[in-house]
Amino acid sequence: MDKNAAYRRDLRLYLTGFVLAVVLTVAAFFVALGGMFGAVTTLAVVGILGLVQLVVHLRYFLHIDRSRQKREDLDLILFTSLVVLIIVLGTVWILGDLADRMHMHMNHMGM
Repeated sequence: MDKNAAYRRDLRLYLTGFVLAVVLTVAAFFVALGGMFGAVTTLAVVGILGLVQLVVHLRYFLHIDRSRQKREDLDLILFTSLVVLIIVLGTVWILGDLADRMHMHMNHMGM
């Protein structure tokens, strides 16, 4: 493959990714600001659009796909995401439990 063909292929991939990212972003804003769904449905739709946009960014901008060559990069990203998720959920759990304990303590003191 010559240099110009590779350049055109990469440019086409980047432009496709950019257009998909913009469309997904506009769709998320439209859903969030449109007020056509309830709060839970809006949150679910925006979350799904966010996950789809994550896949678009991984595929079109970071060039992560399911090929054997990119498997280590994907494993590293998934492991890092798992560690961050454990840290965030653990923090939320601990802070929620602490808030519950503080409220129980305040109620026993008559406040």
